[in-house]
Amino acid sequence: MRRTVAFGAPGDGQYRFSLYGLDGGRKYLNRDERQRSLKAMAALEPGERLLALTLACTGTRISEMLSVTPLSFQVQACVVAVLTLKRRAVVWREIPIPIWLMAELDAHFRISEAQHEPIRARRRLWPQHRVTAWRIIKDVMTASHIVGRAACPRGLRHSFGVGTLQSGAPLNMVQRWLGHSRMSTTAVYTAACGPEEIAFAKLFWRDSGLARRPDAAKRT
Repeated sequence: MRRTVAFGAPGDGQYRFSLYGLDGGRKYLNRDERQRSLKAMAALEPGERLLALTLACTGTRISEMLSVTPLSFQVQACVVAVLTLKRRAVVWREIPIPIWLMAELDAHFRISEAQHEPIRARRRLWPQHRVTAWRIIKDVMTASHIVGRAACPRGLRHSFGVGTLQSGAPLNMVQRWLGHSRMSTTAVYTAACGPEEIAFAKLFWRDSGLARRPDAAKRT
């Protein structure tokens, strides 16, 4: 499996991103870790739980999600509009969210009702400071027994990138959802070892007699 993906030669000033740190630590949550983190989110109080779940379902940065207001949502379409950070121009991107999540957000924050009131419509759903939100996700990781570089909000974002591509979403669509200015940045997520690669590896193990430990028969 490829652990390092870089663009450009060393020292050329080009942007680089990898799914692994220099110490070999994985930056994204795998499928099992993602499921454990979602279970841990269920134990949070409603507002914090909805923040954590929305981050997991959209792959947004914490500061991006903390800026959303009732006007950011298309309730019937189950879409949230997010102002993209780290871009010189003003760029809004629309991200679909699950029907159940939109229903819970609407019920808890009364989004549909707030959209008809000028002041409430522009009031942030989550008034927390970025540091507070970061700690909420960090606590989720601790409760999920997830450690290392992936045990942080960015781990959820990277997990979203890997998971959506492995589920068959087109690269340009995932690029738009994540707010990347370069498709080459989004393409890094394709380096994660997905189910199809593992299936091919299993075929190789079977055909090569490696599906079981070679000396297993002698030990039985």
